[in-house]
Amino acid sequence: MYTLLMVIGGILWSLAYILIIWQGFKDRTYAMPMAALYANISWEAIFSFLHPHSPPQLYINYVWFSLDVLIVFQFLKFGRPEFPKFSAKQFYFVFSFGLALAFFAVLFVTYEFEDWQGAYAAFGQNLMMSVLFIAMFLSRDSLRGQSFNIALLKMLGTGVSSLAFYLYQPISQGSFLMPFLYVSIFACDAVYTGLVYQKYKEQKIPIFKRLRN
Repeated sequence: MYTLLMVIGGILWSLAYILIIWQGFKDRTYAMPMAALYANISWEAIFSFLHPHSPPQLYINYVWFSLDVLIVFQFLKFGRPEFPKFSAKQFYFVFSFGLALAFFAVLFVTYEFEDWQGAYAAFGQNLMMSVLFIAMFLSRDSLRGQSFNIALLKMLGTGVSSLAFYLYQPISQGSFLMPFLYVSIFACDAVYTGLVYQKYKEQKIPIFKRLRN
C-alpha cells in the first residue's frame, strides 16, 4: 500500500509539474517560486544520481528532475522581468548562487540526519514551497503563471505522499516534526487552493477554462 500511495503521489505531482510548465509558457512567466525550484531540482538530482532511491521512486525522481529542468529553462527565459533592478549578470549570478546554496543545504541535511529517504529535506522544502506559492499569488495578485488545477494537484500529490509516510514509515513514529510538516503543508496548500479558486470566482472564470485555452 505504501508503494501504491507513493506512486499515486508521484503521478499527481508529475501532472502538477506538467501544468506548471504549460501555464508558464502560456503566460510567459515562471510558474514555480524561485527558492522552491532551487530546492526541488537539488533534491531530485541528489536522490536520482548521487544517492539514488530504489525503484519505483527512482523512476519518479527521474521524471521530476527532467520536468524541473524545463522549469529552470522557463525561469531563465522569462524570469528576468520579475527582477527589474538586476542586470543580466546579476540575475544569472543570483540564480546560480541560490541553486548552489540549495543543493548543499539539501545534501548536508541528508548527511546530518542520515536520512537516505530524503524525507526531512523533502517535506521541509515542501512546506517552504507551499508558503512561497501563497506569497507568489499575493505578490502578483493575479492568476499569471497559476491555475486551480496546479493548486489542486499540488495539494493532492503532497497530501497522498504525506499520508503514506505517516502510516507506513518509521521516521514518522514518535516524531513531532514530521506530523507537523504533513499538517502544515496541507493547510498551506488548502489556503493557496482557496485563494486561487476565489480569484476564479472574482473573474468569473470556469475552473477548467485556463486549462483548455
